[in-house]
Amino acid sequence: MRIGIGKSIDELDPAQWNALSGADVPFLRHEFLAALEHTGCVGRAAGWEPSHITLSDEHGLAAAAPAFVKSHSYGEFVFDFSWAQAYMRLGRRYYPKLTISVPFTPATGPRLLVRPDLDRATAVAQLIGAIESRARECSLSSAHALFLDETDRAAFRRAGWLQRRDCQFHWINRGYASFDNYLDTFTAEKRKKARRERRRVAEAGICFETRLGRELDPRLLDRVFGFHRDTFIRHGHEPYLSRAFFTEIVRTLGDALMVKLAMRGGRPVAASIFFWSPSTLYGRYWGADADYHSLHFEACYHQGVEFCIERGIQRFEPGTQGEHKVSRGFEPTLTWSAHSITDARFRDAVRDYLEREGEAVDAYAAEVQTHVPYREGL
Repeated sequence: MRIGIGKSIDELDPAQWNALSGADVPFLRHEFLAALEHTGCVGRAAGWEPSHITLSDEHGLAAAAPAFVKSHSYGEFVFDFSWAQAYMRLGRRYYPKLTISVPFTPATGPRLLVRPDLDRATAVAQLIGAIESRARECSLSSAHALFLDETDRAAFRRAGWLQRRDCQFHWINRGYASFDNYLDTFTAEKRKKARRERRRVAEAGICFETRLGRELDPRLLDRVFGFHRDTFIRHGHEPYLSRAFFTEIVRTLGDALMVKLAMRGGRPVAASIFFWSPSTLYGRYWGADADYHSLHFEACYHQGVEFCIERGIQRFEPGTQGEHKVSRGFEPTLTWSAHSITDARFRDAVRDYLEREGEAVDAYAAEVQTHVPYREGL
C-alpha cells in the first residue's frame, strides 16, 4: 500500500473515491466534498485545510479517510475548546490539529473508507497508522475522528484512541404504515399534542410541498437559502454553507438534497433543508419569513418523519441538541468520536475527563429516555 495525502479532493479520482465502501452516504461522496472546496466553504483560509489520507495499490485507490488540518474547532460539533485552553495555559499549541470528519456535518457514518474487495481489518489498521503518522510528521497536537459508526469506533478503540460519547436525538422507523399509524404508538396526551401542533399549522393556511434537488430552480434556491441564512444571521453569524455551495450540490448530487417548502397563499414562507439516502434522512437547516405557531416542529420534524414513512427510510437524524425533539418521537442516541493526543501527560488528563463526562452522558440519556412519548410495551 502506498500512503498519499490529497491536498484537494480534486486530486482523487471521483469514481474511485465513490467506489469505496460507505461513500454512498451523501456527505462522504466526492461531489459533496468537492462542492465544499470549490465554493470556499473549506480551505486554508476557512481553517479547514484538506489533507485526505489515502492508501493506493496497483488497482488504484484502496482506502481513504476524509481529513482536514484545522486551525480552530468551529464547525465540528464535538467540542474541545476547553482542551485547547488547557494546552494554552501550559504554554503549548493545540492548533493545528488533524480532524477526520465531514465539515459542518454532525451526522454519524463511516470515516474509514475501504474498497469492498479488500480485507477491511487489514486496510483499516493501515489507514489508522497512516493518520497517526501524518499527525506526527506535521507536529500536530492531536487527531480526532468525529461521528463514528460502530464499525469504525471499534477500529479506533483497538488502535488505542480515546473514546468520547455525546447524545443526539434520532427517530427510528418501526415499519409504520402512515403518520397516523405512527402517532397511534404515542400516549394519549402526547398524541393529542402532536395533532394539535399539526392542526395549528394547517389553520394558519400553510401546506407543504416536497422538492428534490433537480426541482429547485435558481430563483427558488435563492428563496430557500435566504430562509436558512436568516436563521444563522439571527444567531450572530453567516451560515457555514454558501449559496454557491447549494448551486453546485444541486448540479452534482441532484436529488440527494430535499427541501420541504411551507406554502401560504401560493408563496413560500419557510423551508427546511435535508439530505437523504435510501436508509437515512439527515435534517440540516431551516428558516421562515415570520414567526408561525408550531411551524418549526412541523417543518423540521413531522414533515421529515412523514417523508421517511412514505419512502421506507429507516432512520432520521435531525442534527444536534434539542430536547424538544423527544416529545415528538425522537429518542436519545449516543454518538461517538475517537481522539489521539500526542502529549502523554495531556492524553492521561483527557482520558480521566472523558471517563467522568461519559458517565454523565449515559445518565442524561437514560433519564431522557423516560420521557419518550411511546406507550409502554411498544
